[in-house]
Amino acid sequence: MGAGTMKKQGGGRGRRRGRSQPMSEINVTPFVDVMLVLLIIFMVAAPLLTVGVPVELPKTAAGALPTATEEPLTVTVTADGEIQIQTTAVERGQLVTRLRGIAAERADDRVFLRADGSVPYSAVMEVMGALNAGGFSNIGLVTDIGGPALDGSDRSGN
Repeated sequence: MGAGTMKKQGGGRGRRRGRSQPMSEINVTPFVDVMLVLLIIFMVAAPLLTVGVPVELPKTAAGALPTATEEPLTVTVTADGEIQIQTTAVERGQLVTRLRGIAAERADDRVFLRADGSVPYSAVMEVMGALNAGGFSNIGLVTDIGGPALDGSDRSGN
């Protein structure tokens, strides 16, 4: 599809007329079309791959954490105190055991902790202690960006 032949115009002495030589140009239009379709597919599919537990996260002025190659493990504490690993509910007594099993299978010790803003600080710290006891020492606290900063500015745009 990309290579063809071209007929030589004119002829010289000692050469046969109508001799064809390979065309050295590559047609990139089909390649660009395929790449644009893949780009659209990934743009539509990427938001669907996030963990979907409804939590009202507190707002802070902190920036986003860099992403890793492995899918991040997310532990969520909902407003009613339920603990979930990804989207699976876990009993408080079974949390450390489940985390140890997960830590044994993962190469990365990073875990993201999401907690509803109405959850008491002590409950969040209990879950952080369980994460540490379960083998996860790299804990990232997930918040919404755009909240108030300690310097008195409000980055929420209000």
